[in-house]
Amino acid sequence: MKNILIIMLLAYGLLFAACSSKQAVKPEQIAQPEIQQQPAVQSKEPSQRIAEIRQQEKITDQELAKIEAKEETPKYKEEKSMFDDIHFDYDKYDIRPEAQSTLQAVSSWLLKNLSVKILVEGHCDERGTNEYNLALADRRAKAARDYLVALGIASDRIEMVSYGEEKPLCTDQTEDCWARNRRAHFVILREAGK
Repeated sequence: MKNILIIMLLAYGLLFAACSSKQAVKPEQIAQPEIQQQPAVQSKEPSQRIAEIRQQEKITDQELAKIEAKEETPKYKEEKSMFDDIHFDYDKYDIRPEAQSTLQAVSSWLLKNLSVKILVEGHCDERGTNEYNLALADRRAKAARDYLVALGIASDRIEMVSYGEEKPLCTDQTEDCWARNRRAHFVILREAGK
């Protein structure tokens, strides 16, 4: 027990000796970082600041000419289609039997004209949400593309776009009109130089 008491006293003594060797520092002796004085900024009205920012953002005529020069010329020019549209049942994207002859005609023509691509546009009638109709029209364009690929057309010769309900052929609120708008439309794409 005496040994433990001696060890504790020695430990306290060493601790006290180590702490007492430190010198107390007065607050005036602590080095303060130099603070650079900022010039006083006059507060400006928000409208003045916005006007300055807009003036810095203005595009000069020369910069605009450079931007326009960088625009790519279209690789293909669109021609009026010589093919009939194919139509779909309400809320469906299956190829109907009467559409198969049109797709076979498109395929035959593409096999004879190897330098030409085709754009398949998917369309819907106005019923349903915009998002739903865009997705459905995309499925219709893909169904037509897949049928053409099955007939031997390379998939890289077929472009697709979904317009949903945005480009109707007919705007009447009738079943006949809606049936005309549920379609895939074919646009011939020729190389721009030809």
